Amino acid sequence: MAHDPATLRANRFVDSDHPAVIAFAREHGAGLPPREAAVALFYAVRERLRYNPWRVRYTAEDYTASSVVLRDPADGGHCIDKALLLAGAARALGIPSRLHFATVRNHIGTAKLEAKLGTDLLVYHGYTELFLGARWVAATPAFNRELCEKLGVEPLEFDGVEDAVFQPYDRVAGRFMEYVEDHGSHVDVPLDAMLAAWRVHYGRFVDRGSWPTP
Repeated sequence: MAHDPATLRANRFVDSDHPAVIAFAREHGAGLPPREAAVALFYAVRERLRYNPWRVRYTAEDYTASSVVLRDPADGGHCIDKALLLAGAARALGIPSRLHFATVRNHIGTAKLEAKLGTDLLVYHGYTELFLGARWVAATPAFNRELCEKLGVEPLEFDGVEDAVFQPYDRVAGRFMEYVEDHGSHVDVPLDAMLAAWRVHYGRFVDRGSWPTP
């Protein structure tokens, strides 16, 4: 299987040519074979920022890999933030990457947010796909170990061979994750489509330009 050359190039949001993204990639993966580098980057991104579903913005400037890596880690990041950083860092090391989006139900650690949104659907949840061993492998670095331990969920592990997308069950076999709609793979963030979908599902928050607060 071949990959689209665009999955190796920097673009508007996956700005893998930014010095801060390059420095992060080299710090965690320089000198390693591609698969080992991808695994190292996954764990570095997963643990760098705590998962924070409340930190959602609507401007293009907030959706770049460089803005994520330059952010105060204490602010945390949501799934798209962390997928972006993994995708950008991978490209900086010559590993093709793309972003994949889906609408999910029963999302980890979001019960309070879902109550404020008025729906249990989280639209355009994002993860990363990496081209390793001549095929695409999916991984989400969203849920840091501390959060998983707090919620009684096994932290997601990634070996660079098998997909590591979402844990479907908690430790007592209670379902917490369900895919509802697939939005496909993208070489960059489909910001306009994402905001349009958010407007359909979370209209009052998008129209007033502010995400719910805890």
